[in-house]
Amino acid sequence: AARADLPAVTPVKPSRMRAKRREGIDYEGIPASLQASVVEPGDAGYARLRSNYMRGGSPGLILLPETPEQVADAIGYAQRHRELPLSVRSRGHGISGRSTNDGGLIIDLRRMNRIEILDEATRRIRVEAGARWMDVAAAIEPHGWALSSGDYGGVGVGGLATAGGVGWLVREHGLTIDHMRAAQIVLADGSILNASETENPELFWAIRGAGANMGIVTSFAFDVDPIGQVGWAQFVLGASDISAFLQTWGEWIENSPRDITSFMIMGQQRSRQRYAHVLAVIDSSDPETIVSRLQPLADKAAVLQQRIAITSYADVMANASDHYHDGQGDPAVRSGLLEHITPGFADDAARLIESGGSYFFQIRSMGGAVADVPPDATAFPNRAANFSVIAFGPSRSRLNAFWDELNPHFDG
Repeated sequence: AARADLPAVTPVKPSRMRAKRREGIDYEGIPASLQASVVEPGDAGYARLRSNYMRGGSPGLILLPETPEQVADAIGYAQRHRELPLSVRSRGHGISGRSTNDGGLIIDLRRMNRIEILDEATRRIRVEAGARWMDVAAAIEPHGWALSSGDYGGVGVGGLATAGGVGWLVREHGLTIDHMRAAQIVLADGSILNASETENPELFWAIRGAGANMGIVTSFAFDVDPIGQVGWAQFVLGASDISAFLQTWGEWIENSPRDITSFMIMGQQRSRQRYAHVLAVIDSSDPETIVSRLQPLADKAAVLQQRIAITSYADVMANASDHYHDGQGDPAVRSGLLEHITPGFADDAARLIESGGSYFFQIRSMGGAVADVPPDATAFPNRAANFSVIAFGPSRSRLNAFWDELNPHFDG
């Protein structure tokens, strides 16, 4: 009884741990709701959280909220550190690099990862922003459902679901954002709002495509699609003439039925044998249908390796390990949206690949259902694009020089 009125005792970190703290951060002023949910440079778990998939980071403090109210407290704390970088992370993949920094703050939502079925009749689910897409696919697969969501299961829900979502089912079922029906978002002033077509509709418009610029989305409601087993194809194809191959692949997928989506990857060509990786998902479990979709490409390109399986969408997305992200450096990344793979684009892209200016060059097919949504319906207006192009390079200046040549071909 005597102790009840005494102030709470706050554990004091050893001096060796406090010595690793970064300047300009009020470590003693962390909100009470978050004091048990922070990681700083001297903590044992720091190495697991400092970097993302592609980039190395050295943040001064990582906040790990578990509720929207704690997210609001984290934003309020960040308001007192306006001179420092602030990164928001849904799970840590972070292709853009914005989900880590040097000396700043990170709001990491990985503990907000619940997935629940809201309505079986309408196939509506609720997903928190810190879940991973492979976990979402696994959770809804027993119901015979799927939601197109990128190509890598380790990506966090929040970043992809506010930027667009070009996934394996995109040509038939559209972007991830096209399945969003509502969202909960914490704004910069700490207010917690719901957004939908009928509640804060302008905010709902913006978070479908404008990324994290509007605030921190903490959960989403999606309507998902009934999907059975799918065809999963992986090819290595000869590409002795890179420009001609890009045009061949582009014409094939544009002329294919919507039930097939394909991604093409080329790396730096170190040998005389030039090749491309082509991946595809066909929304069918019928072997004849699957082969009929793939045969036109196989007839026009040398097949060096192939693997075709009938499996579940959840298995296609189960391609990430549970190992923490430990990216290093700061690679250059550029992207653009393209309506057609024209001879001019193919020639310019071939020069980029052949020069070694990009060690990872990927084109994802779009079109189909993406273009069914009016351009002004969301903050993702480039609905006429049939392709999304992305390149990683070892040198930002070199990649930018080639990208300046490619840029006139893009629309967004």
